[in-house]
Amino acid sequence: MGLFDKLKDVANMVTGGAARVSIEYEPQVAFPGENVSVRITATSTGPQVKSGGVFADLRAVERVNLPRGTAAGVEQSVQTSHTSFEQAVQLAPAFTLAPNETKTFEGTVRLPSNAQPTFAGHYTQHEWSIRGRVEMTGNDPDSGFQVFRVGTSG
Repeated sequence: MGLFDKLKDVANMVTGGAARVSIEYEPQVAFPGENVSVRITATSTGPQVKSGGVFADLRAVERVNLPRGTAAGVEQSVQTSHTSFEQAVQLAPAFTLAPNETKTFEGTVRLPSNAQPTFAGHYTQHEWSIRGRVEMTGNDPDSGFQVFRVGTSG
C-alpha cells in the first residue's frame, strides 16, 4: 500500500466515504406501535470495509420558530429544537465488504406506541426521520436522514 492509498483510507475514515449507503422503507406513513420495514444497501467505494454492523437510526425532532415581534416581549426571533425520540436499531452484526462489493440488509424498526405524530403548525413542527448507517472506525457512512410521516392512531 502506497502513501496515497494510506491517505485515501484516512480521508474515508474521516469523511465516511468508505461506503455508499442507501435506505428504503415502508410504509411511507406509519402509526404509533407499528413496524417500519427497512432495506439498507451498502457498497464499498473501493477499499475493503470492516464494519461493526448495520443500523437503522430513527429520530423525531420538534422545532419552534418565533419571528421577532410574534409575542409581547419577543424582541428577537427565537429558534429552538428538541429531539423527542432517538433510537438506533441494529439490523446486522459486524461484517466485511470486499472492495467494490454491495450487500443488502433487511429488518424492521418498531415505532413507540406513544409516538407523537408528525405535524406542522404556524410556528412549530414535529418531524420523524430514518437513516441507514454502517458502523465503522471514524465517521460512519450513512444514507442521510429521510423524512417520513407518523400519523395519529385514534
